Amino acid sequence: MTKDITAAKGERFSGAHQAAGFALGFGIGGFFDGILLHQVLQWHHLLSGVEQARQDIRVLILWDGLFHLLMYIIAGLGLWLLWRTRKECAETGADRHLLAQAFIGFGSWHMLDGILSHWILGIHRIRMDVDNPLFWDLLWFVLFGIVPAIFGVLIRRGGGDGKSRPLHAPLALALTIGLAGPLSALPPPDQTQVIVLFRPDIGQEEAMTAMTAIGGRLMGSDASGQLWAVDMPPGGDPFELYRHGALLVSTSLLPLGCLNWTRA
Repeated sequence: MTKDITAAKGERFSGAHQAAGFALGFGIGGFFDGILLHQVLQWHHLLSGVEQARQDIRVLILWDGLFHLLMYIIAGLGLWLLWRTRKECAETGADRHLLAQAFIGFGSWHMLDGILSHWILGIHRIRMDVDNPLFWDLLWFVLFGIVPAIFGVLIRRGGGDGKSRPLHAPLALALTIGLAGPLSALPPPDQTQVIVLFRPDIGQEEAMTAMTAIGGRLMGSDASGQLWAVDMPPGGDPFELYRHGALLVSTSLLPLGCLNWTRA
């Protein structure tokens, strides 16, 4: 009975109270990203993937500062919403609800950053100085995006009570798939035929330059010019393709005889 009353009160928290926790977590996630990756570890800046911007460190620092300003505004909005809903903080379960929303917001920032900044816009990657940036993108996406968001959902639904248990198996399965799927897509060392998906801004000349850099041989491509079938030389490093704008290097669409939609 007590748990039912607590859950019922949790459902009555206003949208502003929920948004307060989410905004605080989202802003902290941005600060965590910017302070740790941009300044402490210096793995990337906001615009490290933009050729024109990375020629001038002042431009990179300026945009990092604007990014932190945006996170400051979002966190400030969260504090303002929290002050507006301060009376709700005295209700049973308010602290747990606020913490849950903060974890969800924290994870949401990292998932948004991964999808938008890393893979759609390509303005930076988690690590710009490695041969396999996709591995680091996915690792960061899972550890600081999916895991905190799932943890927040579990806290919000009551932590360890019986009502939350049915969620544990599917959430664990989703997390396992999230880790195993990308790893299974990586080509094994003895596989020479791979499918390469390039970013939308990579033209055919740049794609050919990438294949030349690894000594690969073109086997076919789709009509868009973004999906290429490549035969790599023995001992070739597929991760070199990521440095030339590849989003994914995989063997999942091979053998080439099944690719009836390709053109030479």
